Amino acid sequence: MFNEADEHQDIRDAVRQLCRQFPDTYFREVDTRKAYPEAFVNALIGAGWLAAMIPEAYGGTGLGLTAASVIMEEINRCGGNAGAVHGQMYNMGTLLRSGSPAQKDRYLPAIAAGKLRIQSMAVTEPTTGTDTTKIKTTAVRVGGKTGDHYVVNGQKVWISRVQHSDLMILLARTTPLAEVKKKSEGMSVFIVDLHQAIGHGLSVRPIPNLVNHETNELFFDNLEIPAENLIGEEGQGFRYILDGLNAERTLIAAECIGDGYWFIERARKYAGERVVFDRPIGQNQGVQFPIADAFIEIEAANLMRFDAARRFDARQPCGAQANMAKYLAAKASWEAANVCMQTYGGFGFANEYDIERKFRETRLYQVAPISTNMIFAYVAEHVLGLPRSF
Repeated sequence: MFNEADEHQDIRDAVRQLCRQFPDTYFREVDTRKAYPEAFVNALIGAGWLAAMIPEAYGGTGLGLTAASVIMEEINRCGGNAGAVHGQMYNMGTLLRSGSPAQKDRYLPAIAAGKLRIQSMAVTEPTTGTDTTKIKTTAVRVGGKTGDHYVVNGQKVWISRVQHSDLMILLARTTPLAEVKKKSEGMSVFIVDLHQAIGHGLSVRPIPNLVNHETNELFFDNLEIPAENLIGEEGQGFRYILDGLNAERTLIAAECIGDGYWFIERARKYAGERVVFDRPIGQNQGVQFPIADAFIEIEAANLMRFDAARRFDARQPCGAQANMAKYLAAKASWEAANVCMQTYGGFGFANEYDIERKFRETRLYQVAPISTNMIFAYVAEHVLGLPRSF
């Protein structure tokens, strides 16, 4: 309804065509079973959509973050949940931007071909949350700088899609915090082969949660990782992760925008059809004004999303734009969810209308992958120049 023709219209049309094979009933049934949408993910991989950000030289389509964000938006706009696949986009970016030529040659073609999934990133820990510089998981190189492997010990929490991934990006401290000049130094990024790791130093415990989102707690007990799996320079991992997080926040913003349009379209249609007191409820300003307000907010967030994506693709600084896009989109989608639920009234709580499912899904993004308050702190310090608050 709201999409005018744009430079991404071909992508939108193709993704929508694929999504028509997976209607509301499919995602409703998957949600009821708390299952992973394997058939849907396989279809996306088979069509090459999850290789959007991989350069053509490695078998991908080289479309960039802007196009990738459109793909994620359309999945949610069609009633699906891109949370099952978005990790493939931004995790791959860490490898693409910071990995060695040998690592790219080894992994990227297989990822592009759908033979490997890199859906998981392990950063968050139980005692540190978003205070990433305080992580306690360690990776010690055995035999010094010339040793052939690292030994990892520690714990991670809220790590998504581990059970449906072949590779995982891991952030661990390689130099004790007390020995670095800046607390953001001394952390390193590794590629973990999950098939080799699980049961051989890595234990995985699923975390049941409000939404159908596969997430886990990880326990590292002397897990050995080959030294060749170190991404970039030892001790500079935090910088590499930040680059990937900008992509993550932009993609999440796009998903929230897709959710927002989905809620608005459902509310608009229902308000035009539902007749109470001999008139459609959408004729009442008390019903139509909140829907219009939610639509305006989504449209505004959409502009910030594209600004962040454009800057990322141009390799320009985009931290502020990525954070603001995520904030605006998450807020707008949640407001649209509430408006849609209120428009449907009691029927919004019935599973068969899918409002309650999408309501739960979009609520997540007020909290993760970065909370609203952390975005406020970032903007206050890095954009407005206010004193650091933590």
